[in-house]
Amino acid sequence: MDWVPGRIPVFECLRARKRTAHKLLVLQGAKGLEDLRAAAGGIPIVECPRSELDRILPDAVHQGVLLQADPVPVHNADAWTRSEFPSDCIVVALDGVQDPHNFGAIVRSAAACGARAVLFGKDRAAPITPVAVKSAAGGMEYVDLVQAANLVRSLDALKKAGFWVAALEADARQLLWEADLTGRVVLLIGGEGKGIRRLAAERCDFHLRIPLTGPITSLNASISAAVALAECQRQRNAKPMAKE
Repeated sequence: MDWVPGRIPVFECLRARKRTAHKLLVLQGAKGLEDLRAAAGGIPIVECPRSELDRILPDAVHQGVLLQADPVPVHNADAWTRSEFPSDCIVVALDGVQDPHNFGAIVRSAAACGARAVLFGKDRAAPITPVAVKSAAGGMEYVDLVQAANLVRSLDALKKAGFWVAALEADARQLLWEADLTGRVVLLIGGEGKGIRRLAAERCDFHLRIPLTGPITSLNASISAAVALAECQRQRNAKPMAKE
């Protein structure tokens, strides 16, 4: 079993019904939980003192709400990359993103911008913890989470399936909005500090940068992913969708 913390993540988990929920814990006397109670349906709702909620998840901001549910599904990349993909599919691939806050925020942006999946390596990757789930604000219920034993091999498989792979790199020559990001696209985001590894970078069709003109010369992984995803959506809204 997993614990889902926070009002928005719990509500989205109940609404999406991607995984089975078993028990909802709420803070005694908490107000404004009508939508959560309605979404819970027939599962047990237990009122608890704050000390009990803090004991269960001491490192997560639970906002007076915890949901006990089955673990979020994680797909095997070798099988998942053999799926049927729509012509405008977006995948976010993470090469070494290890901070759970960054991981969760990227999943949130991916879900908000209509991405199909977030692909990440088995090693050098943030675990799917309650902190990551809280940071995703319900996004983990709406995108495929795909774990790759070998990220480079998974990128190769996606390229064979008709995807273009675009790396976000601070020193790339081409600007983000100069590239055609319609169609099937993988956005490759590097990890904190080390960025994208050489073998993964060699698989990329585009190397793109977000132009920054202020005194701060870099963005963290989650912000970079959000900007790139927004550009993908802008281009899709500006051009007619290609048919299958």
